[in-house]
Amino acid sequence: MSLILPKDYDPRLSVRDTERAIRYIRETFQDEIGKELNLQRMSAPMFLPKSTGLNDNLNGVETPVSFTMKDMPGETIEVVHSLAKWKRYALKRYGFKMHEGLYTNMNAIRKDETLDNFHSVYVDQWDWEKIIAKEERTPETLHKVVRKIFKVIKHMEHEVWYKFPEAVYHLPDDIHFVTTQELEDKYPDLEPMQREEKESKKWGAIFVEKIGAPLKRSGKPHDGRAPDYDDWELNGDIVFWYEPLQTRLEISSMGIRVDEDAMRRQLKAAGCEDRAKLPFHKMLLEGKLPYTIGGGIGQSRLCMLLLGKAHVGEVQASVWPQDMIDKCEADNIHLL
Repeated sequence: MSLILPKDYDPRLSVRDTERAIRYIRETFQDEIGKELNLQRMSAPMFLPKSTGLNDNLNGVETPVSFTMKDMPGETIEVVHSLAKWKRYALKRYGFKMHEGLYTNMNAIRKDETLDNFHSVYVDQWDWEKIIAKEERTPETLHKVVRKIFKVIKHMEHEVWYKFPEAVYHLPDDIHFVTTQELEDKYPDLEPMQREEKESKKWGAIFVEKIGAPLKRSGKPHDGRAPDYDDWELNGDIVFWYEPLQTRLEISSMGIRVDEDAMRRQLKAAGCEDRAKLPFHKMLLEGKLPYTIGGGIGQSRLCMLLLGKAHVGEVQASVWPQDMIDKCEADNIHLL
């Protein structure tokens, strides 16, 4: 557990006014991103049978919260880590057409998360997914969608400023694109997240591309990515420099999803070739799922960013160690 306590922190809004702002941001953003990306809101599960292979295994070391059900003997039910694979299956199941997509409220429990200003065991995202043509699986497509998401986030700054002018945190006017290899070449002596800090401070907002494959100098990935949803050559994170805490703040992880070749290649690289037997993976490898682009956008993190908050616990109700609660309260950080 690590905690940043900014000097002379002023939350600006009371808890009740903060709750009003949270509601406004969540309701307004989901409408705007739905229109911008041509997405329909859909209902989504909080838990899935383990045997489907639909749950996100993140870095492969996190253990999902799981339970059994009386009416499904022998089946393990897992609380989702994210809906990365479920969304692609849902687009097929519900008959979505080319360039149509869905978004949903994704609520997850990640019990192995290390708690700090940005991380909670409770995760709330807008998970989204959109069908594209195979020939659109290019960096140009990825960049176009990143710019659309950035445009909506930037527009939200102006919307929040109109409603809560005393609280809004001002964002940069543009986003800069950089690959993980370029970051390693530029900052070879720094750790990956330190590289992101340096680059995001320089530009204000960056899209860090190509996450998952080993880098040339270190032989290690910039960061972990599951091998069976994002194409490691066509993915990335939207990261802001966050002045209130003098550090980076990741808002979204996204990417063009694996096709058949990328799935085989990445399963082999990750030593996970046994997953090819799972229902979702078999469908994909047999060409029965659409080609898609998708990602997750943190709901609480977006509220935190736009309102200049010092801790994610100011914009979501979760569970925190008592010493963290005490330290935050002493520094005028009121956790919900």
